[in-house]
Amino acid sequence: MTRWVLSIDGGGIRGIIPALLVAYLERQTGRSTAELFDLIVGTSTGGILALGLAQPASEAGSDSRHTAQQLAELYIEKGAAIFDQGWWRRLRSVRGIFEESYGAEALEKILLDTFGDQILTACRCHTMVTTYDIEQRKPLFIKSFKTKHEAILCRDAARATSAAPTYFEPAAITIDGCSHALIDGGVFINSPAVSGYAEALKLYPGETIRVVSLGTGETVSPISGAQAAGWGSAGWLLPLLDCMFDGVSRVSDHQMRLFLSDDYYRFQTRLTPASDKLDDVSPDNIRSLVGVASSLIEGSGDALNRLAETLVAE
Repeated sequence: MTRWVLSIDGGGIRGIIPALLVAYLERQTGRSTAELFDLIVGTSTGGILALGLAQPASEAGSDSRHTAQQLAELYIEKGAAIFDQGWWRRLRSVRGIFEESYGAEALEKILLDTFGDQILTACRCHTMVTTYDIEQRKPLFIKSFKTKHEAILCRDAARATSAAPTYFEPAAITIDGCSHALIDGGVFINSPAVSGYAEALKLYPGETIRVVSLGTGETVSPISGAQAAGWGSAGWLLPLLDCMFDGVSRVSDHQMRLFLSDDYYRFQTRLTPASDKLDDVSPDNIRSLVGVASSLIEGSGDALNRLAETLVAE
């Protein structure tokens, strides 16, 4: 039997791109993502999408609560509210140096509206998101199929995986009676395809594993060596995060091609003319991100259509 894994990278507002790609697959197949994939994994914005795509419409769990198109529209319509500093926080934070750039209240309100009080065990398919525990100093993979994690609220898991350092404060979550301070899993694994593949090997031993990995656009802004030579810790703060996120995604892609060859499907693109900033929610950039997604879908149309046919057939 063939098992399908969907992996979605981190990337802030750039999550519009994979959301629209998944929306295309849902239209082409006539099925929800939770019906097409056995395991959905995500980091940061990809984690929010993974959890959103796995949500049941009701306790019966026979339908999905959100289509991928609805999640894409959530980003388009609510992105500006999530990444809204206000003048006082702008003054205090100084681009995230002295305080997180954004308060978490708007994000938490949107996550509450999106997920309600649903818990992880209600997910329609196996779902996993990545976080990092800064108190215990170790990665934490939050899994809908792990007994200790079943009662975690989906909105709390989404808040934890998207708590990007300098952007949002850590998420305080209690798991199995123990408190955790969790941040964005992108600090160690911005593209969770390899971890998703490893998890699938454990979940479905002896079965064929195929992985579909969706990027949020490759960073395109160069960093001048001469300029960086004069940076201290403050100057490196945000560029270092970009380097980490982009570097990890590229390494993951390389490893997955070695592991699975033709059983690995990667959809990624350069961000030109969109901004590679995680928090650029200007109307012009939102339109550019939608345009980048449309161009990627058009340019990968044959591959996406073959993938859609294979997903339905298997």
